[in-house]
This record gives sequence, structure tokens and C-alpha cells, in this order.
Amino acid sequence: MLRLGRIAATRSIIWHPRPLYNNQLSRQSPWNHQSQRTLTGARTAFSLVRGATALGASVAAASTAAWYSVESWGKEQGKWASDKWERFKDWADHLEFSSKKDKQQGKDEDNHEQDDQPQSPDPNTGAATALAAAASTMLRDHDEPAPLIENKQQQQQSVPTPTTRDAELMVLTRRLIEVRNLLKEMSSNNIALKLPSIVVIGSQSSGKSSVLEAIVGHSFLPKGANMVTRRPIELTLINTPDSRDEYGEFPQLGMGKIHDFSQVQKILTDLNLAVSDAECVSSNPIELRVYSPNVPDLTLIDLPGFIQIHNRNQPPILKEKIAELCESYIAEPNIILAVCAADVDLANSEALRASRKVDPGGRRTIGVITKLDLIDANAGARLLSHNDYPLSLGYVGVVCKPNASMFSNALVSARSQMDTMIRHEQEFFATRPEYIRSGADTGTATLKSRLRRVLEDHMARSQTAIVDAVQTELDEVRYQFKVQYNDIRITPESYVAETVDGLKQRFKEFTKSFGKPQVRDQVRTMLQQRIMDICADLYWVDTRFPMFPRTCSTDPAWLNRVDAASAALTKSGIGRASVQLVYDRIMEAMTKITSADAFANHPGARGQILDHARSLLKSRMHVAADSVENTIKPLKFEVEASAQEWSDAVKRAVVMVEDSYADAERQLREIQSNVGRRRLRMAVRQLQKQEVKNGIVDLVSIAPPTVMSSNIVSAAPIIPPSSSTPASTAVTSITSGESIPNTLAERAKAALSLHRKMTLLKSRSAALKSSLCSSENRSCCPEIILSVIAEKLVSSAVSFISVELLTEFFFDLPRAVDDNLYYGLSKDAMTAFANENPGVKKHLELMQRRRVLEDVMDRLRGLGSGSSSGKTSGR
Repeated sequence: MLRLGRIAATRSIIWHPRPLYNNQLSRQSPWNHQSQRTLTGARTAFSLVRGATALGASVAAASTAAWYSVESWGKEQGKWASDKWERFKDWADHLEFSSKKDKQQGKDEDNHEQDDQPQSPDPNTGAATALAAAASTMLRDHDEPAPLIENKQQQQQSVPTPTTRDAELMVLTRRLIEVRNLLKEMSSNNIALKLPSIVVIGSQSSGKSSVLEAIVGHSFLPKGANMVTRRPIELTLINTPDSRDEYGEFPQLGMGKIHDFSQVQKILTDLNLAVSDAECVSSNPIELRVYSPNVPDLTLIDLPGFIQIHNRNQPPILKEKIAELCESYIAEPNIILAVCAADVDLANSEALRASRKVDPGGRRTIGVITKLDLIDANAGARLLSHNDYPLSLGYVGVVCKPNASMFSNALVSARSQMDTMIRHEQEFFATRPEYIRSGADTGTATLKSRLRRVLEDHMARSQTAIVDAVQTELDEVRYQFKVQYNDIRITPESYVAETVDGLKQRFKEFTKSFGKPQVRDQVRTMLQQRIMDICADLYWVDTRFPMFPRTCSTDPAWLNRVDAASAALTKSGIGRASVQLVYDRIMEAMTKITSADAFANHPGARGQILDHARSLLKSRMHVAADSVENTIKPLKFEVEASAQEWSDAVKRAVVMVEDSYADAERQLREIQSNVGRRRLRMAVRQLQKQEVKNGIVDLVSIAPPTVMSSNIVSAAPIIPPSSSTPASTAVTSITSGESIPNTLAERAKAALSLHRKMTLLKSRSAALKSSLCSSENRSCCPEIILSVIAEKLVSSAVSFISVELLTEFFFDLPRAVDDNLYYGLSKDAMTAFANENPGVKKHLELMQRRRVLEDVMDRLRGLGSGSSSGKTSGR
């Protein structure tokens, strides 16, 4: 009968949780509600117990009346009454569980009571009555009667029910969490722009991870014997009441929805173990968002656990690094969730010690006592009373690790691990009345409710301050945007388009400046240099060459030499050389084009464009070179020149020789300037003497040594040495008969060579201008005949290079740039491209900051208007 009475009392509460305001009963007075509930509870108890004593029904009625007192009085008392009601429901669950646990014994008692007549209650029945009365009394701290609601109008104008207020706070919290996530995008160090979160701290093995997993309802945190939490985990719980899906997301990784929480656990483990053993702890947080209909809207930050001593594989400063990391989070106006193990004296709790440093009054610290199943229930109740180490937000006791021996294998296999844990926790506290009698807050459900309400309260209090801070920051950003960028808006896409357009515009200018005339000049210059090299190899080594005997036009030796010079020019691979020359000039220009303006900040894109240019050019080079070679084949065997072509060739040959003379003269001046006139003269004389002594007689040594050295020195004017420096002092080592230093000897040889070249070029210039070099005397003037051949080669080469190489390249490159650097880029790639430019990155960041702040401000204004409208409707 005792157990049936308890069951009736419990079910009368569960089946009738609140007055039915939507029916006729809502028009009656509250005490009529109470009478109706009493009769309903008695009727329910009688239907369940049937032959039980009237005492069982009175217990049910008393429990029903107790509930109504809680509900009516709770409208005025708010959060306190709601907490008490949660504890009363836990006690009711305990009653029902106890009745199921003793099912067989209860059946025997039911059979006995059905056969016997009601009799006076025994001591057990009296205990049941006392327990029900105690439960009713427990819900109120004072014996004041519940306030009466006189009429329906007064009821409508009364304070909103806790359910409505909770719903409003939940919406507010969810929106403020969205605001918090938006503000995090700015990476601001301004504490005023940060909304509070719940920071979880505790020693290693204190049960911190188990508490978080119990709140989420899934096992997802890294596990391991060694230190596995090496980075802060910023956990955002998002309640999704309209969806049954439960999944996690890593915003930093962009992996999308992950429904398998074992996969979430693996990713977290990998991200944590990416921190080296030498570093052990990193301040770079991991962001994780969990969407579920079974979680409250919370923002939790899990930090590495405190340690007492490091092992041999960990750095000595690990303890200090963990403490500094935790302090950096709890020093901000966040809510501190200090997790302490019940089997460790609270005086030695690192979590409480750290929280006391930043929160001496305990105004934003919630204590969580874990592992209560390891100590006596009375001791656990004393811990939760928080008399020795008081916290304004109190303590909550939890048991997050079930004892497998308490359940059968079938039960464990039928439920998930988390369901088993929750069931074990409920049964643990339901079977220990010490926690109920002490009024302690226990259970994961209570902890969830406490965290949600505390976070809601803190965020609601922070709303006004965050609005002011956001408005101040927004005004400053708008001012900076106006001053620095004149309110000009850009996007990564517009910057990429502008940069690519600038590149194509510079390339277009290059195509205009590098057409046929420019290619012709480049190829002609190359062939003129080849003509000078051929003349030096075939003619200038012969000492008779400057004299050019009259028989040069008929002597077979001279005629054959002209043919050899022509073959050397036409068969030297003009096609490949000219195409390679154009390729080199284009690539030089492309290097300059891609290094100018904004592209200097984009080495990757610059290299990509140069690769495309090389690829396009090389794909056409072989075709262009073969076309040139095929065109010049006739010139390899016979060359005809008109009178005009010969006359133009004479002019070109004279200019070519004179330019070469000027270049040699410039080089000689540089040697004289570096060595000095007197020093060079003495070195040349000494070198000439050695050559005569060794029997070396060449074109240079034909002249007397003194005359030759004087000519070299006087070939180019130099600044005379200072009169205060005697000549004998400057050339002592040379005039004394000692050997010439190696460096000076090389300079002297170079000067002699240049002087010989200048002498030859001067004589050749005079010969080319004379009547001797006419079209009838081709063999006497190789420079002219080679110039005629070179001009024909230039004309053929340029035509095919322009058609086969330049036209194709100039057409294809801009389109390749568009395809690869604009249309081929994703949005993220464009953003990364724009951020490579420091100035543009700063511009975009300021724009993004302004956009986020404006979005946040709009959301905060919406919350303010919603709150004001809610208040108006409440009045």
C-alpha cells in the first residue's frame, strides 16, 4: 500500500502537470483549481489502487495540492520555484523507480490489500504520509499563501509564465550567440566587443570531458592516457527544435555536416595532436558547432586540464603555460565552470584556485562536483551545500561515468553509452535521499538548466554594453573608411578583374611596340654581329687583308673566301636563332609587364602567366623556325643584288664597321681609365719587348714599340696624372725589368688587341667608302656582300616570325589569362589573390569589419525592438 500510494502520488503529478487554462476551469478561482486538482488526484489514486486506504488517495491529493501551490506561487517567485520544481520531479521519478524495482514485493502487497478491509495506517504508511508532506513543504521556504488572481483580466495582466519568459530568453540567447560568432570574425582584441561564454576549467582526470559530453549527449572529445587536449575547443551548441538531425561542423575546416560523432572525435584528436610534444599547448582555438534538438543554446570553451607535475617528455614550463592559457580566458567577463572531483579536497582544487584569482567573489563561477559516487552521500551533500567555499551561482553535483556492474548485459547493449550514463545518474540520486533532504542541485539536467539560465542572464545584462561598444566601433570604422578610402567599395572579384585588365592593357601596349619593324631591327642587329665575327675569323687574321691587293677580284683564293663567308652566314641556323631571339625579347617584356603595378604583389599569378606565355611561344617556335629555314635555302647557293641593294648594303656596312670601331674605342678608354695612362704605356712597352724577344711578330708588332705604345695611349684622351707624382715612381716595378703583374698584363694585352681591331676597322671603313668596293669587286669587300645576304635573310625571317609566332601569341595570351586568372578562380581563390596585396587586404578587412558591425548593429536593434514590444504587450 505504501508503494502504491507513492505511485499514485507520482502519477497524479505527472499526468496533471498544470491547470487547464484553455477550458471552462480557467474561469474559476485558483482555489477552485486546487479543489478540482485534489479531486482529480484522489480519483486517479482510487482508480489505480482500487481497494487501498483513503490515506493513499490523500497522499495523491496532497501531492497535487503541493504542485498547484508551486505553480501559483512560482509565478511570483520565478526561477527559485522552477528549480524547486525540478528537484520535486526528480523525487517523483525516484518514487516511481522504487516501485518498479520492488515490483514483485508490490504485487504481494496489492493482493493482500484487495482481500482485506482498510485498517489504521501502520508506521510505514505514516512514513509515506510524512514524506509526501515533506515534499510539499520542501517546495516553499515560507508558509505564505499563494497570491489570488481575482479575475481573468488580472490574470492576463500578471507577470508572464516562466515558460514564456524562458522562451523569450532562449531566443535572446540564440541571437546573441549569433552576434558573438559574427564579432569573432573580426578577430578584435577589444574586450567590450566580446559576449560572455562558459569557460570550462579543471584538473586532468577531474571528469571535465565527461561533463561536456553529458551536456551534448554524445561522446566526441579526445580520449587518451596522455595529455590529449592541447588546444582550446570553442564549442557552440545550437538547439534545432524543428529537426531531428544531430551533427557537428568545423567552420575553420569547411568539411560540412558530420553526423558521425566518432568522426568528430577523430578530427578533434588529430587537430590536438598536431601540436608538437615540445610545444604541448597552443592558444590557437578549434571551433566546433553542434546542432541538435537535445542541446541548449550554449557557448562552451574547453581548456586543457591543470597538471601538478610534468613528465619527462613534456617541457618544464607546461604547468605555467596551461595556467596562463586558462587565465587568458577566465580573466575576460566569461562564466567560469569550475569542475572539481568529489574525491579531492576542494581546498586543493586548481579550478577553484584559478577562478578565485579573477573572480574573488564567485559571482560568475559555477562549481561542478563530479564523481559523487566515490564518496558517502552525506559527504557529497555537504560538498554541494557550498558553505566552506561559497559561490554565488552555487554547485551542481553530477555522476557522469556509470558503473557497468549495476546493469545487465542486455540493458547495456540495448542503450547507447550516453543513455546508460544518464539513467545511471538519475537512479543514483533517486536512491539517495540525503541529496533531496539537503536541497542540493544534482544531475546533468539541472546543470544544463543552470548553465542556460546563467548564460541568458549574463548575455541579457551585456546587451546594453555591447550595443554601445558596437556603435562606438562602427562610428570609428566608418570614419577610417571615409578618410582612407573615400568610401570607395571594392570586392575581391572587382580587384581581380581590375588587375587582369591592367595586365592585358600593358600587354596590348607591348604588342603595338613590338611589331615587324622592331623584330626586323632585332634580327638585323644579330646578323650584323655575325658578319663581324665571320670577317674576324676569315679575313682579319691575315696580315695582307688591310692592303687588299688589286688581284683580289680575280684571285681564286679571294673568290673562294667570299663563298666561304656567305655559306658561314646562310648555314648558321638563322631560322632557329631568329626565332629564339624573338622568344627571348618577348619573355623579357612579359617579365617586366607582370612585375609592374599590382602584379608585383602576386608572385604566384605572375609565375602562372609567364608559364602560359612560355607554353604558347614554345608551341609555335618549331613551326616558325622551320618556315624560316625553308625560305632562305636559295640564299645558301646564290645571291643576286641590284645596284640599289648594293648601294644600301654599302651604307649599312660602313655604319656597321664604324659602330664596331666606336665600341672598341669605348672599351679602350675604360682600360686607360682603370689602369692609368703612364702605367698602361709602360706595361704595353714591356709586353711588346717580350713579344719581340720571343719572336712574336704580328700586325700590332709591325710598328716600333715606342710608337705603338704611344698610339695606344693617345688613341683616347685621358686625364693627365698629377705633376706631384713622378713617372718613375708609378712604373718602378715595370722599368726595373721585373715581370708584369698578371692583372696588369691582361689589361695590356686587351689594350693591344683593341688597338689592332681599331686599326683594322679604320682601314676597312676607308676601303668601303672607296671606289674599290663596287659591285664588280665583290670579293674585295666581304662586309658589303654579307650585308646584302643578311638583309634578304632578315626580310624572310621577319615575315614568317610575324605570321607563325607573333600573331598567334598576341591573340592567345589574353584569352589564356582570362580563363586561368579570372573565370577559372573560385570565390575563395579570388579572396586569397586580393589578400596578397597588403593595401587591398587592409581595404577589404576594413570593409568586412564595417559590414559585420553594421550586421551586428541591425541584429542588436532588432533585439531591442523585440524586447520593448514584449514589455509593452506584457503591460
